[in-house]
Amino acid sequence: MEVAPDCLGKVLVHGRAAGRIVEVEAYLGLDDLAAHASRGITPRTRVIFGEPGHAYVYFIYGRYDCLNFTAEPEGQAGCVLIRALEPLSGLALMHRRRPKAKRIEELARGPGCLTMAMGITRRLNGSDLVEGALTVRAMREPASFEMGVSARIGITKCADWPLRFFVKGNRFVSRYSARS
Repeated sequence: MEVAPDCLGKVLVHGRAAGRIVEVEAYLGLDDLAAHASRGITPRTRVIFGEPGHAYVYFIYGRYDCLNFTAEPEGQAGCVLIRALEPLSGLALMHRRRPKAKRIEELARGPGCLTMAMGITRRLNGSDLVEGALTVRAMREPASFEMGVSARIGITKCADWPLRFFVKGNRFVSRYSARS
């Protein structure tokens, strides 16, 4: 998936909170058994099969919302899970939303922590990422970085596929694997 690595370094903005995307995972659709879309179109996955550039926000583990970007042409499934952000603005707000985070590195490290810090909920499911309340923007002055690639984290099906992309050496990445 070409879109996933291209998300690295972009800025996710929701209200007064913003962060640079430093870690993502690609989910490839029908043939990827780890992807929600592998079961076809359901009420939950309808957004994934829609237009690219929209938010797919879902509830997991009875506790967390997770954010994905739809990434394939309408009718085809594929999305990018946003795993970690480097907070850029709205730090006080993020700390209020994540009071257990003692350090800035803990605010948006991991997909559930990220959505809590950013105030992203399932109400934003289907939002346009260009013109909606939740947007993705290019950095005014993009920083250069080395990209790392590894297997995805926390899944059992298709777990060895190298579809996790991250900014190497960035202290906000959720965790490193043996192949990082």
